[in-house]
Amino acid sequence: MHRPAYLHRLPSRPWFWLLVIAAVFLGVGLGLRDPWPADEPRFALNALEMLKTGQFWIPHRAGEPYPDKPPIYMWATAASIALTGSVRLGFLLPSLIGALGTLALVMDLTNRLHGRRVAWLAGLALLSSFQFGLQARTAQIDMLVTFFITLGAYGLMRHALLGPARRWWFLGCIAMGLGVLTKGVGFLPLLMLPIWALLAWRGQAVPLAWRDLGLGIAMILGVVALWVVPMALYTTLSDDPALTAYRDNILFKQTGERYADAWHHVKPWYYYLVEVIPWAWLPLVLALPWLIPAWWRRARRLDARVLLPLGGMLLVVVFFSLSPGKRGVYLLPTLPLLVLAMAPLLPGLLCKRWLHWLATGVLVLLGGIFLIAGVLGAAGLPALAELAAKYSVSPWGWWTLLGVAAAALLYWLRPERGMLALTGWLVVFWALWSTWGYQQLDQTRSPRDMMQTVVDITGPSAWLAMPTFDEEFLLQARQPSVHFGYHTPEVAQMKRAFAWLKEAPNERWMFIDQDKRPELACADLSLAKDLGLQNSEIWWLIPGSAFAECTGDAEAAPVYIAPTTLVSASHKPRPNAKEASHGHVE
Repeated sequence: MHRPAYLHRLPSRPWFWLLVIAAVFLGVGLGLRDPWPADEPRFALNALEMLKTGQFWIPHRAGEPYPDKPPIYMWATAASIALTGSVRLGFLLPSLIGALGTLALVMDLTNRLHGRRVAWLAGLALLSSFQFGLQARTAQIDMLVTFFITLGAYGLMRHALLGPARRWWFLGCIAMGLGVLTKGVGFLPLLMLPIWALLAWRGQAVPLAWRDLGLGIAMILGVVALWVVPMALYTTLSDDPALTAYRDNILFKQTGERYADAWHHVKPWYYYLVEVIPWAWLPLVLALPWLIPAWWRRARRLDARVLLPLGGMLLVVVFFSLSPGKRGVYLLPTLPLLVLAMAPLLPGLLCKRWLHWLATGVLVLLGGIFLIAGVLGAAGLPALAELAAKYSVSPWGWWTLLGVAAAALLYWLRPERGMLALTGWLVVFWALWSTWGYQQLDQTRSPRDMMQTVVDITGPSAWLAMPTFDEEFLLQARQPSVHFGYHTPEVAQMKRAFAWLKEAPNERWMFIDQDKRPELACADLSLAKDLGLQNSEIWWLIPGSAFAECTGDAEAAPVYIAPTTLVSASHKPRPNAKEASHGHVE
């Protein structure tokens, strides 16, 4: 089969124009939705609290130190919200910027290694990959840390493959340090060092001098120390036990212990191979039957341009597979390396007839599922109608349009161009997801309307207790709110909540999900107001007067006041001595 004609018809400055297209494509939907759980409301709340309190060095969650992640992503989110003046506009910007930066790095390195046509194809391959598109539209740390990891790998490969270029190696090390301060795993490009050493020994790469290796590692540690040392000094010299616990948690529990002895997201060793890669690397994963033999041939020739990113990608997969705690999003940094490893093979892959037919089969499957579900839902199939009613959505037109789009693309491009049809369908999918999907799901995923209902019932000056809270409710709270420590045992939280509510029962309310009914057996639930379903839970609003028969304990847990919920001077807290001793934040 001849090389497709579209490979020869590139615009002038293709690198620039693809970035412009990517910015528009990935930016569609900005400002159309609130932060959605699980992670987005937490980081938005962290950022808003930084702006509210001026405490930027140690992130807080509703007045309580937040030890799960270092601060760079929260700083970026806070800056984005401050610059735009809007949570809805700002909270997604760090991921968008990280995605565009990653795309630019992959295209630039591919251009230097293989030429501009291959760079254009590599950019399209990365932009079309499902997980890249998903994370670029999601306010999680992973897209930003992927940018820093990719910049680290870029600097390493500029030196190894196009060097000597010591400055790029050092810049890559600085990026790795920033990656560590973003999510701990910023050092991942260092996994490529053994492969680099082997290739250099065989004369296929520029060797890395021992002195430069030492300086590079020192730079990584130095960048990390810029935040860690002041934080450690501040928390060690503080009299606040919460800050001491923060220091120990982020330095030890959230690093080595989380990797070696994870306490959640525990999955088997094959989780990534079986449950993540098949969808996360789509549509690129379809090319693996042709890529693997081609990579083997390149490996036998010691083609460093392929072996270095390919080895790095495989080692990252192994690294995360060895940890018992696994999440699909952890593999995001492998996508740029995958694209770099397959870049010189892309023109040949697009000439593979059976690859296009395989992509056609996948598109028929996906389009058929959406079309059938959309038509049956619109026709009132009971199971789908019940699901739509439960979550207050009606996606039938959206899903039907996705099915029709799949059929139209296959009719237009024919199975002989199945990869193009599948890529075009993904463009349609993300465009509809970022507009129609956001509009459909925002009311279900964001408790904005529910928290306004709470204010309408209680009045804006009433105080709200949120034991066992979720961040999305505090983020959307319209009145002063308290909680009792995110990691405090549930029984202790309830006892402290009862005591707090009974101090001013006419001014204080409890917001809690109905699954906690056993813990509320002492309360007069006839006074509870049913707020309905939100995020798969049914919620109650209960006045303080309903807890007259409940036994509280003012020493059972701390009381934290969420600074972002204090909207005026009239809401400044008036703690009693017991509350103040538990370190709540004004």
